[in-house]
Amino acid sequence: SGDSDEKPVHTVTVSSFYMDKTEVTQAEYRKVMGKNPSKFSGCDDCPVEQVSLYDANEYAKKVGKRLPTEAEWEYAARGGNKSKGYRYSGSNGIDAVGWYNDNSGGKTHPVAQKQPNELGLYDMSGNVWEWCSDWYGEESYSSSPQNNPQEPSSGSHRVLRGGSWHNFDTSCRVADRGSLAPVRRYIINGIWSGGFRLVLSQD
Repeated sequence: SGDSDEKPVHTVTVSSFYMDKTEVTQAEYRKVMGKNPSKFSGCDDCPVEQVSLYDANEYAKKVGKRLPTEAEWEYAARGGNKSKGYRYSGSNGIDAVGWYNDNSGGKTHPVAQKQPNELGLYDMSGNVWEWCSDWYGEESYSSSPQNNPQEPSSGSHRVLRGGSWHNFDTSCRVADRGSLAPVRRYIINGIWSGGFRLVLSQD
């Protein structure tokens, strides 16, 4: 029932990894990078935003982590091996788990105020869009089973996932896919602004 770029339904296997419980906050970003680029600054526990993919990668390198692949992000958002098949990350009702257009009051909110998903991860639906490492491909997914997919190998846009404070609930579904040029920090006055959370491979 999703958008054309979410189809077809297919099986994906990912190797074990650790993921941050929350989006990187403004305080965490400022401590490492010495600045806070956020539109909604002055909220240390709110997610950092207006961050390009390159900014996110630079932060990740400094703290010894990395951005998730799109497959890792979706696996985690769906609740991993504890998944109950929810539409949003942790619930079929977005108000319980995410900040979006109807409840955000037009701004981001401190992380971990809503319910976590099955794996104890917060705000994977809503609050801020989250960068993934993959290039975005407009063609549909491969229908065959995939193992640690990272496709396509090049492109003009990188994947963003999760929706944000500004989006309607449909953009906050775990299957929904967004994309943005990796140099961009936002589109239209900070509305489509990128944030991120990081992962660490188990090995």
